[in-house]
Amino acid sequence: MDQMSPNLQIDYHGNVAVATLTDEKILEDEQIQALEGSFMPLIEQSENIQLIIDFSNVKFLTSSVLGLLIRISKKVYEKNGKLRLCAIEPKIMDVFRITRLDKIFEIFPDQDDALVGLKR
Repeated sequence: MDQMSPNLQIDYHGNVAVATLTDEKILEDEQIQALEGSFMPLIEQSENIQLIIDFSNVKFLTSSVLGLLIRISKKVYEKNGKLRLCAIEPKIMDVFRITRLDKIFEIFPDQDDALVGLKR
């Protein structure tokens, strides 16, 4: 059961939702609002959601995306879920380190590693 929004591909691995960001650049407010509009209903509809956000296609993002990730994280944890990020490009990973978000989020090198330990 795969779903698609213009900038997000959602695949299910058992009970784990893997959301792959499809845009190379996430810079516009409209993109961020569209992503939020895709993520929030997905999180709302399931208690104990297990969500992986895959950044493998993303090369550039604005700091507003970091704010969105924090809102997503808060909503996931309110629903007793788990959130993991994966496949973040080194330059973007530097931003996570500088902002110390690498201490807040569980970040994995790739989707396979992120899936390890989650209930499927």
